[in-house]
Amino acid sequence: MSLIAEHKQKNRMKFYVIGLNYQKADARMRGFFSVSEAAQQRILAEAEELNISSISVLSTCNRSEIYGRVENPYLLIKLLCRHTRGTLEEFEKVSYVYREQEAIDHLFRVGAGLDSQILGDFEIIGQLRNSFRRSKDAGMLDSYMERLVNSVIQASRRIKNETGLSSGITSVSFASVKYIMEQVPDYENKKILLFGTGKIGRNTVGNLVKHISRAQITLINRTRKNAETIGEKYNLAIKDYIDLIPEIAQSDILIVATGASVPTITKFSLVRLQKPLLIIDLSVPQNVDENVDELEGVERVHLDELSEVTE
Repeated sequence: MSLIAEHKQKNRMKFYVIGLNYQKADARMRGFFSVSEAAQQRILAEAEELNISSISVLSTCNRSEIYGRVENPYLLIKLLCRHTRGTLEEFEKVSYVYREQEAIDHLFRVGAGLDSQILGDFEIIGQLRNSFRRSKDAGMLDSYMERLVNSVIQASRRIKNETGLSSGITSVSFASVKYIMEQVPDYENKKILLFGTGKIGRNTVGNLVKHISRAQITLINRTRKNAETIGEKYNLAIKDYIDLIPEIAQSDILIVATGASVPTITKFSLVRLQKPLLIIDLSVPQNVDENVDELEGVERVHLDELSEVTE
């Protein structure tokens, strides 16, 4: 490509945001468009093949979004649908596409926690930072988008330090702990089992230890080593994945924060229940099957409901 042609192409590039979030897409639909870390890397690789010079992918429990500098946002939409379980028809029903200034405004609102399911959620800025860093490491972040995200990070920092926005419930993980404290009698003497020690799981453990210090907390993860790292930090009990069902049977509260693409907890996982059980599902897609509602003594709460309770 000649220098003149390259210059003309760059001038045609516009900054777009395409995606969906909790406002129009329920947990099931968000699960269809959830982008794993491996899929995010594949999107970056394919974007490079398509000569997209700058792109970043954000996928959290509340949203899946792609930010990019392209001539046509349909390129970004196709990438999202191609690397998730969602279809173009489903995307069109629940999605949004923002261009240039509108896209910039949206990115600032996301980074500030103003567009979060739980207002003032400051976990989102770390997730944004990581997504843009992943793009930069892959050589898929131009100077325009790098300056933009740095401005968003600076604005988020000022909001946190100079306003009272972060004084309330500021994350899904804290919302779950707050729910337990407000809804469960004698919560400090309950046996709590946390299944899944990814980012949300780790943050939830930190909040549990901080706010419900006397509770008996046990951790289980498919990969035991990951659970051991967190357990050693907080001096908590660790069990193997094979012990999941008997451990659930002895628990009062089960918090599920896994990243599986299909439910890992069903009513058949609860066959040994010995007492009433509160299940809090912090996963997207949902990792607790709705059929657990058929069991007497089982209460299931998903993160969408948490946001309604804590609003």
